[in-house]
Amino acid sequence: MKAIICTQYGNPNLLEFAEISLPPLERDQVSIDVYYCGVNFPDTLIIQNKYQFKPTLPFSPGGEIAGIVKAIGSDVTHCKVGDRVMALCGWGGMAEVVHVKANTVFVIPEKISLLDSSICMYSYGTAYYALNNKALLKEGQTLLVLGASGGVGSAAIQLAKLMGAKVIAAASSDEKLTYCQSIGADILINYSTENLKSRIKEITQNKGVDIVFDPIGGSLAEDALKSIAWNGQYLIIGFSSGEIPPIPFNIPLLKGCSIHGVFWGAFSEKEPQKNKQNFIQIIQWMMSRKLTQHIHHLYALEDAPKAISDMLNRQTKGKAVIQIKEELITPPLKAVHTNPTNNINIELNSSPHFEKLIINGKESVVNFIGKPIGPGNWLTVTQKMINDFAATTQDLQWVHIDELKAKEYLPQGRTLAHGYLTMSLVSFLLTELFELKNVVSYYNYGLNKARFVHPVRVNDQIRLSAKIDNFENLLNGSVKLFIQCSIEIKGVEKPAYVAEIISVIN
Repeated sequence: MKAIICTQYGNPNLLEFAEISLPPLERDQVSIDVYYCGVNFPDTLIIQNKYQFKPTLPFSPGGEIAGIVKAIGSDVTHCKVGDRVMALCGWGGMAEVVHVKANTVFVIPEKISLLDSSICMYSYGTAYYALNNKALLKEGQTLLVLGASGGVGSAAIQLAKLMGAKVIAAASSDEKLTYCQSIGADILINYSTENLKSRIKEITQNKGVDIVFDPIGGSLAEDALKSIAWNGQYLIIGFSSGEIPPIPFNIPLLKGCSIHGVFWGAFSEKEPQKNKQNFIQIIQWMMSRKLTQHIHHLYALEDAPKAISDMLNRQTKGKAVIQIKEELITPPLKAVHTNPTNNINIELNSSPHFEKLIINGKESVVNFIGKPIGPGNWLTVTQKMINDFAATTQDLQWVHIDELKAKEYLPQGRTLAHGYLTMSLVSFLLTELFELKNVVSYYNYGLNKARFVHPVRVNDQIRLSAKIDNFENLLNGSVKLFIQCSIEIKGVEKPAYVAEIISVIN
């Protein structure tokens, strides 16, 4: 199998893209075909031998993944071959296949995509543990997030807003702060051009912030600590600046504040029940679309060194993700019956439910690149629809319109929808998936890579899943979108139609 391999400690450019073999599967392990691997700050440390955990060379980085179970050890009971899972592997995830300890593997609800699952554990897990279990965040409190545009910083913004907090986002550029505002930050501070301590004093009218969420450390830590309110909470998440700050003990003494070390990996291992409860809440928010992580970029496996380098150089907004395989169709929603041993135990309603994605302005499209949208609601293809399309296009072949002859000669005895009818329904189904507000116009005008995979028969139910794959700013100020679309048929494994739609927003 192919993997990114660290054979010597150092910078990402020393990583190798190589063919390797895996050891035999152990009794308590699960073998997973990796679809997506989230990139996290520990990946930048582990390849430099600076992380708490130090795997033996050679090894593959990548600590959180999502994919499909390929095989299970003899002692594994909570998942089976073919299950969609997310897993914490610590390292080894930037590979086509990984063996993972079973107690770190979670079967995921079917409404959540593998892509979302691959990036929810480190960032959301860390941020929610910090805010919920350590700081005991309460509605109405003020939270300062340093390094706010990164993966864990942006997770903290979203979670804090859901928990009722007022969020001050601090980052190093106006571009990063614009992103922070788009995901819910109330107030912005550019600490490259503004004095952090003075701005907080001004914003809070000299009261200080209730909680500081600090994933970067370095020179800003002391000013942030001095800006904390009486009985405040300082959350040490990490040191992405590369500098561990020396903290004068007299500051927390005078502030009456608490300083918390936030090591989510140890928490998940030592307090698994509390960690599981946290994830039940996180997954519920994700299923209701109240919580969505912005994807900075999808990198191919061979480009993983660049992804780690971009994170190391603090060039990412949201999450960087390695895509090894692509999940083309979001599975149909149905009831999930789980074994409480190790699953995220959430019951889903068996009836379809879909909440439209709202994109506010063409400038906000960038925040949804790579983000799966849908699936939408089921639509029944009726004979009247087929007949009307045939009349409009003058395509009067009997396989479409002659119901009696179809009963005698066609598989299942049903007429077939025109392939181009299925294709033409994409525009309608797209308007159901997402809505663009504050734009002059939006229209679909072309397509690439169209494939008709499986015929749609009369009375079949179809629905659309989509993903905004890329965008292009045009000279006239418009934005061109490239949208990956897949129409599935209820009860049929293969999709009916897969294509890349080209759209323009003015």
